[in-house]
Amino acid sequence: MKINTVAIVGMGALGLLYGEQLNRVLPAGAVRFVMDEGRLARHQNDKYEVNGVEQSFTLQSSATAKPVDLVIVATKFSGLQEALKEMQGLVGPETIIFSVLNGISSEEFIKERYGDNNLLYCVALGMDAVREGTSLTYQHKGVLKLGILEKKQRPALAAVMALLEKAGIQYIIEEDIQHALWAKLLLNVGINQTCMVYATNYGGAFTNEHAREDMFAAMHEGIAVAQKEGINLTEDDFEGCVKVLKGLAPEGLPSMRQDALAKRRSEVELFAGTIIRLGAKHNVAVPVNQRYYDIIKAMEAKY
Repeated sequence: MKINTVAIVGMGALGLLYGEQLNRVLPAGAVRFVMDEGRLARHQNDKYEVNGVEQSFTLQSSATAKPVDLVIVATKFSGLQEALKEMQGLVGPETIIFSVLNGISSEEFIKERYGDNNLLYCVALGMDAVREGTSLTYQHKGVLKLGILEKKQRPALAAVMALLEKAGIQYIIEEDIQHALWAKLLLNVGINQTCMVYATNYGGAFTNEHAREDMFAAMHEGIAVAQKEGINLTEDDFEGCVKVLKGLAPEGLPSMRQDALAKRRSEVELFAGTIIRLGAKHNVAVPVNQRYYDIIKAMEAKY
């Protein structure tokens, strides 16, 4: 398998980040942002910049889409179901798909609709890309953790590895990709939700005693649920997350706090919503995540 054509569904920070990187190494028009007719009409004349450099992105209607070699799903979780419909014309028998969404759910939804023959599992970490209007800025491209669950997915993984190396996008192959997905979820369940609920930044989540206690409790609820799901998250994973969080710029804001400031819908369903659903499945009490969920939903209802 070789990747010559790429479709990206979603023009948020990650979509634009990877679109720019891949646009550099593939022929003109080989990388396309695919969307519905209405969105295309609104944005087809937009001028996009990445780190101050104007980009020549190709935008395409999903109604005219043909199968491509690779589809990257880069929407918000709230737009995932719509994105899966928009992707229909892009997906052929050999099309590779991976998602850069947070959480552990997007791959299951993709599998239900398109199967898993060429489905890869992915965790996007360490990027600091911020989109404002049609402008994207970043200093750190981060890293993609990739993995598979079935031997039949190995050719797809090899093809994506070759493309990422060509584009200079850093990646790590994870033997236990489910553990990596859950570890990222654990991080977000803690810091993202705490910063939104307490209206604070990375530093404030630690200096505010109540915020810190709630953050740690929410993460430990995530560990308890993960273990019931057969995922070996441990106290070592918790300590690793805390170390990462303490290394972040104290004044920085995670995505959910940015969502709150912009009065956008957050990814609470991916985080607390997932922990609550699986807590109920396994009869595990998750009171902090339930409280976070209720508070955030009430915040969003006022937008």
